[in-house]
Amino acid sequence: MASKFSKNIAPFVEAEITLASKSRALSEVDVEFEHLENAHVLGQELTYWHVKVHVLMLAWAIRNVKAKELFGQLFRIIGAALTTALGLIPEGNTGGANVSPFKPMPISSAHQEIIDTAKAGL
Repeated sequence: MASKFSKNIAPFVEAEITLASKSRALSEVDVEFEHLENAHVLGQELTYWHVKVHVLMLAWAIRNVKAKELFGQLFRIIGAALTTALGLIPEGNTGGANVSPFKPMPISSAHQEIIDTAKAGL
Protein backbone atom coordinates (compact mmCIF):
# COMPACT_ATOMS: atom_id res chain seq x y z
CA MET A 1 0.00 0.00 0.00
CA ALA A 2 2.86 2.41 0.75
CA SER A 3 4.00 2.60 -2.88
CA LYS A 4 0.42 3.10 -4.12
CA PHE A 5 -0.10 5.83 -1.55
CA SER A 6 3.25 7.38 -2.44
CA LYS A 7 2.34 7.53 -6.12
CA ASN A 8 -1.13 8.90 -5.42
CA ILE A 9 -0.14 11.54 -2.86
CA ALA A 10 2.89 12.82 -4.82
CA PRO A 11 0.98 15.22 -7.11
CA PHE A 12 -0.66 16.88 -4.12
CA VAL A 13 2.58 17.29 -2.19
CA GLU A 14 4.32 18.56 -5.33
CA ALA A 15 1.48 21.05 -5.93
CA GLU A 16 1.99 22.53 -2.46
CA ILE A 17 5.75 22.71 -3.03
CA THR A 18 5.12 24.49 -6.35
CA LEU A 19 2.77 26.94 -4.64
CA ALA A 20 5.46 27.54 -2.00
CA SER A 21 7.97 28.29 -4.74
CA LYS A 22 5.57 30.71 -6.44
CA SER A 23 4.94 32.44 -3.12
CA ARG A 24 8.69 32.77 -2.58
CA ALA A 25 9.02 34.42 -6.01
CA LEU A 26 6.36 36.92 -4.92
CA SER A 27 8.14 37.54 -1.58
CA GLU A 28 5.15 36.09 0.29
CA VAL A 29 7.27 34.59 3.05
CA ASP A 30 4.44 33.51 5.36
CA VAL A 31 2.33 32.09 2.52
CA GLU A 32 5.35 30.15 1.30
CA PHE A 33 5.73 28.51 4.70
CA GLU A 34 2.00 27.73 4.88
CA HIS A 35 2.30 25.78 1.64
CA LEU A 36 5.28 23.89 3.06
CA GLU A 37 3.18 23.07 6.13
CA ASN A 38 0.43 21.76 3.85
CA ALA A 39 2.97 19.63 1.98
CA HIS A 40 4.17 18.30 5.34
CA VAL A 41 0.70 17.26 6.46
CA LEU A 42 0.04 15.50 3.15
CA GLY A 43 3.39 13.74 2.82
CA GLN A 44 4.59 13.05 6.33
CA GLU A 45 3.69 9.35 6.26
CA LEU A 46 6.37 8.77 3.61
CA THR A 47 10.05 9.17 4.44
CA TYR A 48 10.97 10.77 1.11
CA TRP A 49 8.34 13.52 1.28
CA HIS A 50 8.70 13.96 5.03
CA VAL A 51 12.44 14.59 4.83
CA LYS A 52 12.17 16.65 1.63
CA VAL A 53 9.62 19.04 3.12
CA HIS A 54 11.74 19.50 6.26
CA VAL A 55 14.76 20.26 4.05
CA LEU A 56 12.66 22.86 2.21
CA MET A 57 11.61 24.31 5.56
CA LEU A 58 15.28 24.45 6.56
CA ALA A 59 16.09 26.33 3.34
CA TRP A 60 13.20 28.72 4.12
CA ALA A 61 14.65 29.33 7.60
CA ILE A 62 18.10 30.04 6.17
CA ARG A 63 16.75 32.44 3.52
CA ASN A 64 14.66 34.28 6.08
CA VAL A 65 17.23 34.23 8.90
CA LYS A 66 15.01 32.36 11.36
CA ALA A 67 17.37 30.74 13.86
CA LYS A 68 14.69 28.90 15.87
CA GLU A 69 13.25 27.42 12.68
CA LEU A 70 16.71 26.51 11.39
CA PHE A 71 17.63 24.52 14.51
CA GLY A 72 14.13 23.07 14.73
CA GLN A 73 14.34 21.81 11.16
CA LEU A 74 17.76 20.24 11.68
CA PHE A 75 16.25 18.21 14.53
CA ARG A 76 13.16 17.37 12.48
CA ILE A 77 15.14 16.24 9.42
CA ILE A 78 17.00 13.70 11.55
CA GLY A 79 13.78 12.60 13.23
CA ALA A 80 11.91 12.27 9.94
CA ALA A 81 14.72 10.25 8.38
CA LEU A 82 14.92 7.86 11.32
CA THR A 83 11.31 7.40 12.44
CA THR A 84 8.90 7.89 9.54
CA ALA A 85 9.25 4.36 8.17
CA LEU A 86 8.41 3.08 11.65
CA GLY A 87 5.14 5.00 11.60
CA LEU A 88 6.28 7.27 14.42
CA ILE A 89 4.75 10.48 13.15
CA PRO A 90 2.34 12.83 14.90
CA GLU A 91 -0.63 12.84 12.54
CA GLY A 92 -1.57 16.28 11.25
CA ASN A 93 1.51 18.00 12.64
CA THR A 94 2.40 20.95 10.42
CA GLY A 95 6.16 20.46 10.81
CA GLY A 96 7.29 23.93 11.82
CA ALA A 97 9.41 24.73 14.85
CA ASN A 98 6.46 26.67 16.28
CA VAL A 99 4.87 23.34 17.34
CA SER A 100 6.22 20.32 19.19
CA PRO A 101 7.52 17.71 16.75
CA PHE A 102 5.63 15.11 18.80
CA LYS A 103 2.23 16.82 18.89
CA PRO A 104 -0.61 15.32 16.84
CA MET A 105 -2.81 18.00 15.33
CA PRO A 106 -6.21 18.01 13.64
CA ILE A 107 -6.14 17.52 9.89
CA SER A 108 -8.33 19.80 7.81
CA SER A 109 -11.20 18.04 6.07
CA ALA A 110 -9.69 18.97 2.67
CA HIS A 111 -6.33 17.42 3.55
CA GLN A 112 -7.99 14.36 5.09
CA GLU A 113 -10.02 13.83 1.93
CA ILE A 114 -6.86 13.98 -0.20
CA ILE A 115 -5.05 11.53 2.09
CA ASP A 116 -8.00 9.13 2.19
CA THR A 117 -8.42 9.23 -1.59
CA ALA A 118 -4.69 8.67 -2.13
CA LYS A 119 -4.75 5.68 0.22
CA ALA A 120 -7.84 4.23 -1.47
CA GLY A 121 -6.17 4.59 -4.86
CA LEU A 122 -9.05 6.52 -6.41
